[in-house]
Amino acid sequence: MTQREFEEMAGRCERLMYTAANRLLCDEYLAQDAVQEALLAAWVHRASCPDTEEGRRAWLCRIAVNKAKDERKSAWRRRVTACEAPEAGAPARCVQSVEECAERRMAAQAAVREVHALAQPYRTVCALCFFGGLGPQEIAGRLHRPQRTVCTQLYRARRTLRSALDGAC
Repeated sequence: MTQREFEEMAGRCERLMYTAANRLLCDEYLAQDAVQEALLAAWVHRASCPDTEEGRRAWLCRIAVNKAKDERKSAWRRRVTACEAPEAGAPARCVQSVEECAERRMAAQAAVREVHALAQPYRTVCALCFFGGLGPQEIAGRLHRPQRTVCTQLYRARRTLRSALDGAC
């Protein structure tokens, strides 16, 4: 493949590569960097480029996606701690993939089913804690039980739930 052919191919696919990288990185500048790195890697390995136009597009996009994934896994991005939340009122910039949303929803549904399957008094205590957002002291007050009893029941319920959910996987 000549340099001219490569430049033409890159020009046709660059926007698609950028879109794919931007969807993963949720940052236009990092996506541009990922595309540049992908194009450089594609140039270096141009001998393995497919012959068809569709194959070339897929090949370039896959390289861009891999570079974007590498960026997401990089130590530079992991240095940000969970405590560094976006400014108040700022919209979340990144959207989960469909697969991540489906997995999360299925896990949540399994957890809800297991909570409902618990025997009393564990079911009530878990429902107030997990779904009601109450702490042990508040639950003890509502149920007219000692706080230590509520803590013990929560401990046992969590242990039961953990074994049930681990067994389901």
